[in-house]
Amino acid sequence: MKITDVRTTTLEGNFGWILVRVFTDEGLVGLGESYWGAGVEAAVHALKELLVGENPHNVDWLYQKMIRGMSGSGSTGGTVVAAISGVELALWDLKGKALGTPIYNLLGGVYRHKIKVYADCGHGDRPTPQSWGERAKGAVSKGFTAIKFDIDNVMPERFGDPYHVTRGGWLQGQQRPVSNQELDLMVSLLGGVREAIGSDIDLAVDCHWNYNTRDVIRMAHAFEPFRLVWLEDPTPPDNIEALKRVTDNSPVPICSGENHYTRHGLRQMITTQAVDVIQPDIPKVGGLLEAKKIADLADIYYIPLAAHNVSSPIGTMAACHACASMRNFTVIEFHAQDVPWWEDLVLGDKPLIKDGYITMPDKPGLGIELNEEVARAHMAKDTTFFG
Repeated sequence: MKITDVRTTTLEGNFGWILVRVFTDEGLVGLGESYWGAGVEAAVHALKELLVGENPHNVDWLYQKMIRGMSGSGSTGGTVVAAISGVELALWDLKGKALGTPIYNLLGGVYRHKIKVYADCGHGDRPTPQSWGERAKGAVSKGFTAIKFDIDNVMPERFGDPYHVTRGGWLQGQQRPVSNQELDLMVSLLGGVREAIGSDIDLAVDCHWNYNTRDVIRMAHAFEPFRLVWLEDPTPPDNIEALKRVTDNSPVPICSGENHYTRHGLRQMITTQAVDVIQPDIPKVGGLLEAKKIADLADIYYIPLAAHNVSSPIGTMAACHACASMRNFTVIEFHAQDVPWWEDLVLGDKPLIKDGYITMPDKPGLGIELNEEVARAHMAKDTTFFG
């Protein structure tokens, strides 16, 4: 079997979902998804030259060929690794179909057949405890037993619309100060959430890299009564020593990793134990096998792995195959509560998420197929359908 083509299409979900297909001379086609971002779709097309004529079964060898061919370095990040990740996902789907087995069987088999999912709730409609509590109860009513809220920029009159990346003049990831007034509001909002959902629901909080070390340590102590499962991405991602200072002084677990690429990019965070929970994004970090290698490295230090995830059902299910094979996996993110057609995008057993879990399929490859009619209806402007 030889690879004959690599094609993409981008869909307008809550993020730009970049779907990848790898074609072969035997008619089998693998389906994957790359993490969204400028230039990623073009980078996938650039990989075609490295892949055509190759045997798709040699997934790890092809991963290394793409890394070296596009960057010359295994520690690269950004657009290139996101593009490679989507192709790697598609190669595993192709290999599973060719061998007639689910992907997780090719990654060492399963530790679990059901994957726990947490619902990203963002913010409440308004910066009030009642609004945040209602948002939380809405997720719990759908069966989720774990949820997450974004605690950054909860004062829109001061910092701008919390749903935009550039927030009222504060760039995401800038270490801005936290006033007593803002901290008091944060505490009241989380109190509203915890009161609404009770003590049995897991609650995580995301900072989006927005704070300096001293302020986030102060925040962590203020949040301790809410028994958080983690405080996520508290400081900008560039300085692991600063992150470790936060972790060493925080009474709540610290989680990070989504803005780092490959096991080389996450190595220092793990080996210095700068986090309590490592959270790579699998369709961004290098793909399924790279994520498994990261999990194994973290497991040496008894660090659990959670999977950041903003993907369509394609990338989500692919990530779940890797998560099923990890000894230290805990939970994967779901970021599409407000996309009513998210599940309609694929064919297969439904619902995909039931009672807060994804049950792994026993069909070959991913175990799901793309619903082309729904995909065509939600294509992004200026993209072609697997052109």
